[in-house]
Amino acid sequence: MSTKPVSMLDPAIFGPALRDAVIKLDPRQLIRNPVIFVTEIIAVLVTVLFVQDAMGAGDAPAFTGQIALWLWFTVLFATFAEAVAEGRGKAQADSLRRGKSDLIAKKLLFPDQRDNRGCEVIPATGLKIGDIVLVEVNDLIPGDGDVIEGVASVNESAITGESAPVIREAGGDRSAVTGGTQVISDWLKVRITTKPGESFVDRMIALIEGARRQKTPNEIALSILLSGLTLVFLIAVVSLYGLAAYSGTDLSVAVLAALLVTLIPTTIGGLLSAIGIAGMDRLIRFNVIATSGRAVEAAGDVDTLLLDKTGTITFGNRMASEFLPVAGVSERELAEAVLVASLADETAEGRSIVALAKSDFGLAEPRIIDNATTFIAFSAQTRLSGIDIEGRRIRKGAVDAVLRFVGLDKAQAGGDFNRAVEAIARSGGTPLAVAEADRLLGVVHLKDVVKPGIKERFAALRAMGIRTVMVTGDNPVTAAAIASEAGVDDFLAEATPEQKLDFIRKEQTGGRLIAMCGDGTNDAPALAQADVGVAMQSGTQAAREAGNMVDLDSSPTKLIEIVEIGKQILMTRGALTTFSIANDVAKYFAIIPALFLATYPQLGALNVMGLSSPESAILSAVIFNALIIVALIPLALRGVRYRPVGAAALLSRNLLIYGLGGLVAPFIGIKLVDMAVTASGLI
Repeated sequence: MSTKPVSMLDPAIFGPALRDAVIKLDPRQLIRNPVIFVTEIIAVLVTVLFVQDAMGAGDAPAFTGQIALWLWFTVLFATFAEAVAEGRGKAQADSLRRGKSDLIAKKLLFPDQRDNRGCEVIPATGLKIGDIVLVEVNDLIPGDGDVIEGVASVNESAITGESAPVIREAGGDRSAVTGGTQVISDWLKVRITTKPGESFVDRMIALIEGARRQKTPNEIALSILLSGLTLVFLIAVVSLYGLAAYSGTDLSVAVLAALLVTLIPTTIGGLLSAIGIAGMDRLIRFNVIATSGRAVEAAGDVDTLLLDKTGTITFGNRMASEFLPVAGVSERELAEAVLVASLADETAEGRSIVALAKSDFGLAEPRIIDNATTFIAFSAQTRLSGIDIEGRRIRKGAVDAVLRFVGLDKAQAGGDFNRAVEAIARSGGTPLAVAEADRLLGVVHLKDVVKPGIKERFAALRAMGIRTVMVTGDNPVTAAAIASEAGVDDFLAEATPEQKLDFIRKEQTGGRLIAMCGDGTNDAPALAQADVGVAMQSGTQAAREAGNMVDLDSSPTKLIEIVEIGKQILMTRGALTTFSIANDVAKYFAIIPALFLATYPQLGALNVMGLSSPESAILSAVIFNALIIVALIPLALRGVRYRPVGAAALLSRNLLIYGLGGLVAPFIGIKLVDMAVTASGLI
């Protein structure tokens, strides 16, 4: 379901958003946004004054009508910003809904039978928790559940957008399946774990559409601040009315009402909801579903990241990096032996040995004669594998297992062999011994390969003040070596589920916010405890239920992007708040001198913009106030560009760009509008 960003001018977004913007003018909806709610009340008041003026009760109906019109535009533009942000998510939800066709289920009447006979075909909506269904080739899985029998390839592109199928099987961390995905090979028995209408796809649709979005603590705090500023400017405007009456200046109620709207923080008030919704939309385009805006925002404040070593910091499998022969054996001889011994080894480690022997020594695979060759498969009991070919018996495997094969103990293995084994172990690698018949040939160095660029990413996180902790089941020596190479700040070795949970609780007790990712049932307690718990879509149902985010791509490194998006939301909100407050202060000093210029000619020194008249000044300010919201909608939806800088540098940047910009923009904008209004004869 991964999508490209959609322009707000796209007809599929613009039309419905405009309609929804009008619907959002309902005061019962708008009261959630106090600043824009006050603006709507004032728009209603000025509209009433316009009607009275038009009926002959006033002498300036055209002026009052224009003020009323632009006040309504201000409210409409604010609701339009929110509607556009929601519209992009609704378009994705509609796509998911269209892909969720009328599913049927083959409910097993006798699920314990091995022959899978006795199926009842029913609508998927008729399934209950605990029902067991049979899903065969080309069937759509009728609901969320766990595989209890069978192994099959499943196409999850309807959910993840990725065309490559995934393996689902009973037991382990790959047993969870999602309703609406398709089995493309073999068959599965699935136990249904959710009620109809409560599947993962249903929850995704509801979350994307915004039905359950709630204000985050940061938004609530900012709303209180904006409400306080609105009250302050209300008192200021009422005071101006008294000053005007005392000085004999003619300020109508319509002018004072319009002045209040231009001074209160309508810019950030109109864009606040859009910023939060757009942040969740950016996560969706990264194929991450957040269960709440709170989780997204918490990601921006994370202090510590817990990352699994395997698959996150390193590639999923250890790879052969070098051949270390014992005295009397050449590297090429060792490479030839281990190449032959690895021909039937289909593990990633075995394939890497073959690849290294071919690339470094130019070796070719020998011709295998079936009746003269016996492959020895790896087993947990022997802990070695190999080949018997043309009278040669070659084995590779764990050091102690190979020593038993050749009939030697560690002391008899020789100094070269023992030193190579110890050096590999100290570096965090895995030594793989190689022997032929009764003699040792050497050691293969298997190592965890750290993903390229990961060290630079951790350095960028460190610059942001985020501590990275690698979690692994490896011994402390191996863990320390990988941690050093990857550049993480700390590591947790030989980690159990209880230790992960205790570590998170200890960090949180110190006031830190913790993020972690996981995919297994054993990760569920830690995912639930973490402030940001990212569960893998390919993981178990327990993990997905415990986390407050689900990564549809099942890519553990996505945690880094999630943190960046969370910080981008906070940066965008802070930048536009800075701009809005500076904007309001500038409008105050731009308008007030023009309003009282006739009464107090001395204020001419402050009327630096030379506005044409008090009426054009207030009308120009109202028009600018409405248009600036429209101009900032793209920035609110796109977000301020993320940079990994410290808090002090970020504050300086905001003050320089958005603070100074907010001070300068009204003087330029209001003057340009004043010139246009005067030239067009609207005043």
